[in-house]
Amino acid sequence: NAGYCYRSSVEEADPAGVQAMFDANFFGMVAMIKKVLPGMRERHDGAIVNVSSIGAVRTGAASGYYAATKAAVELMTEGLRAEVAPLGIKAMIVEPGAFRTHFYDTSLKGSDNTVSDYAETAHKRSVAQNVNTRQQPGNPLKAGYPIIKAVEADDTPMRLYLGSDALAAVRGALNARLEELEKWADVSVTTDFDD
Repeated sequence: NAGYCYRSSVEEADPAGVQAMFDANFFGMVAMIKKVLPGMRERHDGAIVNVSSIGAVRTGAASGYYAATKAAVELMTEGLRAEVAPLGIKAMIVEPGAFRTHFYDTSLKGSDNTVSDYAETAHKRSVAQNVNTRQQPGNPLKAGYPIIKAVEADDTPMRLYLGSDALAAVRGALNARLEELEKWADVSVTTDFDD
């Protein structure tokens, strides 16, 4: 669990800032996994718990790049899980909602570029507009035990959602995806060969 959020519209983002966030949020995690896997493979035991975000299933203006790092973490972890499960190693994703931490104080960065057309979208969520109300529902002191319980379970989940806000956000996002999938299903199938 390492990383931060670089808030910016897609267009305004500084490529170096986005790369630095990917290095911390994704490639740093991969480097750590590569360091610990040899020992786990030797023991045929271990667990890798990667912390993602509800941003991996739904995002908004100014958070596209952050969400992309978390989606990358999730899909990499799914692949990793398939690779290491036969070796006796567990891999799990934790998707927390908003927790009352210093994330909103010290872990937000952003672009200095401004395009006035984004005043009503991305700029409303810029770092300069951020105020940490310290009203997030998640209690950091309660996060550890559910993770341990899930890792120690015989049926360790692929994803563990932490917080009532995480459950609500993910349910909403998945329901919206299913609704859209069904709405456009008749169009989707038109690309098949006519046998």
